[in-house]
Amino acid sequence: MSSEVTSPARKPNWFSRIANPGEFLRWSGPIVPPLALATVLAFGAGLYYAFFNSPADYQMGETVRLMYVHVPNAWLSTLVYGVMFVAAFGTLVWRHPLADVAARAAAPLGATFTALALYTGALWGRPTWGTFWEWDGRMTSTLVMLLIYLAIIALWRAFDDQLRAARIVAVVTLVGGINVPIVRYSVDWWSSLHQPASVLTAEGPHMPASILTPLLVMTIAFTLLFLLLHIVSMRTEILRRRADSMARQQALRAVAS
Repeated sequence: MSSEVTSPARKPNWFSRIANPGEFLRWSGPIVPPLALATVLAFGAGLYYAFFNSPADYQMGETVRLMYVHVPNAWLSTLVYGVMFVAAFGTLVWRHPLADVAARAAAPLGATFTALALYTGALWGRPTWGTFWEWDGRMTSTLVMLLIYLAIIALWRAFDDQLRAARIVAVVTLVGGINVPIVRYSVDWWSSLHQPASVLTAEGPHMPASILTPLLVMTIAFTLLFLLLHIVSMRTEILRRRADSMARQQALRAVAS
């Protein structure tokens, strides 16, 4: 008589669990309200520091306060692209079911943050440099990043087959990632109106705490805003795809009957 040894069923690992859209909907829903509250509190603290507890600059005067909006948006323009870059690998290499959802949800947010960075930079540049726009490395590469975001959004909308669109967009995203280090190091590689990095440097921040504190708080606030909007957008995209799938199934049943 032969005996068979059956191994216990393996539990799915954490990667498999977070890859499940239904599981994402389950755990992401409860964190939206506290994340929204944290975002509001961070903006409240940041705006208070920026307008009431931060001095005017000895050269730029009150216009320095535009920095508290411009710099966080410029930071997020590259951070969001980094999220999309990782998601592109998830689509092409790991076939992660949520990777293309994360990428599609992030693209409009990245485009918005990049556009705000360009707009506030132009407003800040006019009284500081005497011009709204200069075709230097930082401004030009940031404009190119905005165009890449818009091209990715257009590609998502150009295909009815979302799986095919996800693969094409992933390839474009990886190629467009070449522009991210250009944006980051453009002020070091080329002569520019922009000052070099003054926060993340080997010697430490090159600004007083009275200006650095509101800048960091506003950066945290905008980052929390991105996380909040990204999670909500991903949830909306998953539900939209489920609704589309149900509508197609109903249409097929109607044709078959």
